[in-house]
Amino acid sequence: MAFDIDHFAETSLPVKYADLDFDLFDEQPLDAQTLRSLRYMCDVEYHTSCFMRDLLVTPSHREEEAGGFMTVWNREEYWHGEALARVLGRHGIVVDYDEVKAKRVKLGWRAALGPMKQSSLSNLVGKDFLAVHMTWGAANELSAVAAYRRLSAMVDHPVMSPLLKRIAQQETRHVAYYTTSARRYLEASERAPKLVRLVMSKVWKPVGSGMMDESEVRHVMNHLFAHQGDELDKLDKRVQKMHGLDGLTIFRNAFARLGVPA
Repeated sequence: MAFDIDHFAETSLPVKYADLDFDLFDEQPLDAQTLRSLRYMCDVEYHTSCFMRDLLVTPSHREEEAGGFMTVWNREEYWHGEALARVLGRHGIVVDYDEVKAKRVKLGWRAALGPMKQSSLSNLVGKDFLAVHMTWGAANELSAVAAYRRLSAMVDHPVMSPLLKRIAQQETRHVAYYTTSARRYLEASERAPKLVRLVMSKVWKPVGSGMMDESEVRHVMNHLFAHQGDELDKLDKRVQKMHGLDGLTIFRNAFARLGVPA
């Protein structure tokens, strides 16, 4: 079934939270571990423009539908960051773009050379890179939905839980695009599944890796996914349903490398 990019753009709205009583955070504040994970999530959402910048130097930007999706996707992820930043602000943790920019500067040459390196590699593999991009995006968005839903259940909070569920629901829109597109590009080329299997099994890491400190990546993934082997298996099965990716266990493998107990 084709993805309706026009409908996707027309129905794009900021995640709702005006009806949620943020004053309840004064009476029922979130614990330190949860706030640390929320800060990570907020930073990742705000950094979406970095991911988009990297993709603009790959073959993906020449695909009209992909370009249209990324524009709306970037906007929706920014809205998620804003919502999470407001929650953090109620707990005395201020997050703004100046801080995000500072973190980007801290990445130094790694950030500056990233787009050039990605451009060179992606153009070498040509259009098959689109299969890698879409599968990678699907894995990222699948894990984002799982993370938001998991944290919502963990905190069981009258404000935080519904907000996280709403963000997760909007993330499913992104999952739909990436998985639909990944299937199309994987089926279009004999080489694409082999390339995707290689990249995803050897290179893929949870969202935020390479951007956030390693200690933060380990904390958040342990906080949300420790002893959640069944959930990781469900995520792997979603990827395995794509053409040529049967048996691939990217989530199990990536989380094991981080030392997250299954």
